[in-house]
Amino acid sequence: MRVIAGTARGRKLMEPADRRIRPTLDRVRGALFNMLVLEIEDAEFLDLFAGTGANGIEALSRGAAHCVFVDNDAEAQKIIRGNRFHTGLASQARCLPLSLPADLHRITGSYDIIFADPPYHNDYYAALLEGIVGKELLKPEGLVVIEHDRRENMPESIAGLERTRFKHYGDAALSSYRFA
Repeated sequence: MRVIAGTARGRKLMEPADRRIRPTLDRVRGALFNMLVLEIEDAEFLDLFAGTGANGIEALSRGAAHCVFVDNDAEAQKIIRGNRFHTGLASQARCLPLSLPADLHRITGSYDIIFADPPYHNDYYAALLEGIVGKELLKPEGLVVIEHDRRENMPESIAGLERTRFKHYGDAALSSYRFA
């Protein structure tokens, strides 16, 4: 697993020792950032269920101003810390050891782009989207992107957000949401 583009392009990223942490596939990450190409420069990026931190690292490498990584797993936090320092992007980022979606209220700030990659086949996509809106984590012109299993039934609209895009890549899918 490597950084695809930007200032840290080609840098190898630490990977998890076991399958408990599921990194975003490179082709899905590539598709995500092709979608974000016009929005990433100077963006405030929130990486929820960050895992290895590959998506937030990619955002920083491609010009995001700052990234907050959120993951409550101790191994994930260690990997994210290592990847931030290895890529030279540590000064633009911080990591919060929070459990989601329960601890969304503990995240401060508002973000241009929020990426979430929760464990597949869970029942809290709605709670996550409602929490993002309720806590005002998303800026008015911002974008939420959720990675999920393509067979998951994602809401078309919720809490003032409308799904603007759905695209699948094998079993993985990305759903994008903006304020209506």
